[in-house]
Amino acid sequence: MRVGAFELNEPLPELREPYAFAMLRPWIDVGGVGSNSLSALESHLDAKRLGGLRRPGIFYDFTRYRPTVFRVGGQRQIQIPNTFASYARGQGEHDYMFFHCLEPHMLGDTYAQSILNVLEKLGARKYITIGSMYDSVPHTRPLLVSGSASDTALEAEMDEINVGRSTYQGPTTINILVADGAPNRGIQTMTLVVHLPSYAQLEEDHSGQHALLSLLSRQHGFSLDLDRIQQKGREQYRELDIAVKGNAQMEELVKLMEMNYDGKASRKGGEHSEQPPQLSPEIERFLREVDSDPDGQ
Repeated sequence: MRVGAFELNEPLPELREPYAFAMLRPWIDVGGVGSNSLSALESHLDAKRLGGLRRPGIFYDFTRYRPTVFRVGGQRQIQIPNTFASYARGQGEHDYMFFHCLEPHMLGDTYAQSILNVLEKLGARKYITIGSMYDSVPHTRPLLVSGSASDTALEAEMDEINVGRSTYQGPTTINILVADGAPNRGIQTMTLVVHLPSYAQLEEDHSGQHALLSLLSRQHGFSLDLDRIQQKGREQYRELDIAVKGNAQMEELVKLMEMNYDGKASRKGGEHSEQPPQLSPEIERFLREVDSDPDGQ
């Protein structure tokens, strides 16, 4: 069945006021936190394919998102970059939808409207974008999560799980049109973004994934086993400890970030309930020095 620019598998599932989770590459998926967390939820809930864009080439420049060639049983297969969706049954009052969104290069407003059409067609009640970004936070402290919500009820829900309010202003993605248009269709929206240490830039940040999945489990009652992810994250950050201690500039940078982080926490009674720490002039100076001399010499 065609819904907007999407081709959905038939028959369409009858979902119970589903909550939709979405990740967006490459805009807010550093360290693969959003994509890996979404895949973990799909695996845990035994999600089934719902569909994808009917003609992805309308929205994507394939010289920027390259198709992939692989072989199955000696036969060549081609995987075309696309945005696709899945769904899963929930144990409570709501079912779930999952969107793996690839940011469009063209016709972004049509792309966003098509996602809204799918959400409305399947009766979605909430649309939650999850992801991660680099920030001036130390790996030696609990990772911060910030976000925004479409109404006061969801803002109160964010406060309960200690998610800071985002006050970001600046360049964004055209996909913001989904969150902007959803409330007009009776769909609540929320964005949750984990803040990762800017000097780490791991291909897969398991501590970030653990932080996000832990929060989603508390919020929605998912019974996820996160021990393995947590252990992998601890191992990554232990290796980062060793790397930092071997570089005097980076060691001083982390100390400054810790002071900034702890100072913010102290002024808020030990809780990070607002926006994450901003760069101090000292940290900016150290980052410029490290960037200009990547070997720390």
